[in-house]
Amino acid sequence: MKLTFRWYGDGDPISLEKIKQIPQMSGIVSAVYDVAPGGIWSEQSIQKIKDDANKAGLEFEVVESVPVPEEIKYGGERADELIENYCENVRRLGKAGVKCICYNFMPVFDWLRSEMEHQNLDGSNSLAYSEAELLLLDPEKSELSLPGWDESYTKAELKRLIAIYKGIGEDGLWKNLERFLKKVIPVAEQAGVNMAIHPDDPPWSVFGLPRIITNEENYDRFLSIVPSKANGLTFCTGSLGASCDNDLVKMAKKYVDRIHFLHLRNIKITANREFHEVAHPTECGSLDMFGIVKALVEGGFDGYVRPDHGRMIWGERGKYGYGLYDRALGAAYIVGLFEAIEKMTEK
Repeated sequence: MKLTFRWYGDGDPISLEKIKQIPQMSGIVSAVYDVAPGGIWSEQSIQKIKDDANKAGLEFEVVESVPVPEEIKYGGERADELIENYCENVRRLGKAGVKCICYNFMPVFDWLRSEMEHQNLDGSNSLAYSEAELLLLDPEKSELSLPGWDESYTKAELKRLIAIYKGIGEDGLWKNLERFLKKVIPVAEQAGVNMAIHPDDPPWSVFGLPRIITNEENYDRFLSIVPSKANGLTFCTGSLGASCDNDLVKMAKKYVDRIHFLHLRNIKITANREFHEVAHPTECGSLDMFGIVKALVEGGFDGYVRPDHGRMIWGERGKYGYGLYDRALGAAYIVGLFEAIEKMTEK
């Protein structure tokens, strides 16, 4: 596996030099952040990220993410034009040496949380989700302000999008995802890039919006649409693990050949559709991190890995979920976990 670290570009308070100091860190996961979804990334912008990483002794082989515009997801009039723009970005990234692109197909909202600074018993703070608290909000009747959400839509636009997605439902979203994959995956194959879809976070419908990358049944359906290795997965333990119906050890073993990117983080489930994020080790939360990694190693996993959301510890302040200290601890845990299991497997 290759250990990587999310980096948000020149504006990230965590420098590339600090990232490089994390043991066995091979590269960064980044993106071009000054182009709106649907736009074409300049080759100069892509090359700058690569050059900056290389100067720090790091690789730039994973992009997270190339955002999929809403009009592609709901099948608007410009969908074909925007898909072609997306394909051009895939070509340019492949030309620059990128090997994996993480993306998602979640309508309107990316990851959702109800709290950004949940107070943990150890004194740290982390992201948390409570369905009961979230549903007190009504995006169709009030000005919606969600923790961590980029409020890029007006109230009228938000209402319009929610109405469109409720109208097309899951069947319509699947149809538009198929349209997207059948045009993008052949381009990715030619460019030498693996596409890795991120699961919905959390993996269930919120505010009546359809969500389809949520469980084993839907993974089977997704992977069958274009049965190419380039059509693969970002296996995010914290997203999938929020649902007790998902057996992550079983799923890791089943899909190992199509998992190109691994997001490792642990969560503590405290009630139905209620959880908060914790430190990475198995004992800290509800997920069997050892069992998941063991299943992947035994299956021959050789993709990219990154420590996912971390707590805020030791007085650190910064982008919620993306501080340095706890993610660095998570990276060290991941390295140790892989090393131990790999050596066990060799015997």
